[in-house]
Amino acid sequence: MLNKLLGNLEEGTLKVGSSEVEYVAFGRGETPLVAVPGLSEGLRTVKGTGKMLWLMYRGFSRTHRMYVIGRKNELEKGYTTRDMADDLAAVMDKLDIVPAQVMGLSQGGMIAQWLAINHPEKISRLAIVISLARQNDTIQQTIGNWIEMVIEGRYEDFAIDMQEKNYTDKYLKKIRPFYWILKRMGHPQSKERFLIQAESCITHDASAELSKIKCPTLIIGGGADKIVGGAEVQQEMAEAIKGSKLHIYPELGHGAFAEAKDFNDYLYSFFNAEKQE
Repeated sequence: MLNKLLGNLEEGTLKVGSSEVEYVAFGRGETPLVAVPGLSEGLRTVKGTGKMLWLMYRGFSRTHRMYVIGRKNELEKGYTTRDMADDLAAVMDKLDIVPAQVMGLSQGGMIAQWLAINHPEKISRLAIVISLARQNDTIQQTIGNWIEMVIEGRYEDFAIDMQEKNYTDKYLKKIRPFYWILKRMGHPQSKERFLIQAESCITHDASAELSKIKCPTLIIGGGADKIVGGAEVQQEMAEAIKGSKLHIYPELGHGAFAEAKDFNDYLYSFFNAEKQE
């Protein structure tokens, strides 16, 4: 009964190669919408997060069947965002949700770029959110520091720095009193798995092939992003992807998806525009 109230919530596992991929699905709509999470998926998989994800994206439940798809549980060293896109394509085939609308968040946006480049038949509409096309000094320094913290076992420092880099001071004032709880969330389920995903972020470079993306594309970024860089990073992608739309939240950072009140509404309008075309 509860699952029906939550849009026919489903949590599942699929075999991909020699490993498994976790996914969450919900919503009663006919249009498949795939959400590809960011580096937080390297801390813990999407397993067990169905109710939280439904709460975040419940506005899509009426018009879409939403699939939040993680990475393989076991990752090989040197596993890249391009490799992740190939595995994502395989999962979409297994779920029989091709073509789908796709939203990639942060590292998920990097993966979604490769999905659109190498598997264009899989995507009908694409949103690249708070992401980038190629590494720069900002992401090298921020994620490089996170890698160092995790290697050294400084998980509390890592957990706090993630919050400080993601959000604006206004938002941080609300959550700093709860840092004692958040400190417990900085320990990855698998240290090695997180490090492989983090490394893939700072070696990502799809810039030379972005012009191959032909589906309707929306790019959203934060002008004060301390993780991937500001508006110029998003502008670079918008210029490379012909006909794409660009939306910048000038005062917000990497956590624009949590801070901007109209964030989900903006995405909803973009993805539902397909029905009006």
